[in-house]
Amino acid sequence: MRIRTLLVALMALIASSLAVAADYYVDITNRTGYTIYYMYVSPGSSKSWEEDLLGSDVLMNGDTQRVTLTGYTNPYFDIRLVDEDNDSYTFWNVNVAAEDIIVTLDHLD
Repeated sequence: MRIRTLLVALMALIASSLAVAADYYVDITNRTGYTIYYMYVSPGSSKSWEEDLLGSDVLMNGDTQRVTLTGYTNPYFDIRLVDEDNDSYTFWNVNVAAEDIIVTLDHLD
């Protein structure tokens, strides 16, 4: 009986360690010809956008911004950028563990 209880506890511990949160990052390069004022990154499973990650900063044309995403268990994120003309560029279900983003006018919503 004790061995069975120990095995159940061990299996629960292993299962919980598989869902451990990880840190991810994505490099976003602006090649739109415009300044980007807002950057929203949300988990792919989210139904709303999280806070603007640029805050009072901007992403000038030609610049790259590294975004660190901590505490998530899945590398898939939705990314929305908004430029100085209020045009938006949205990338859905991006695997940030495998790819970075280069934003061009081809990505205009």
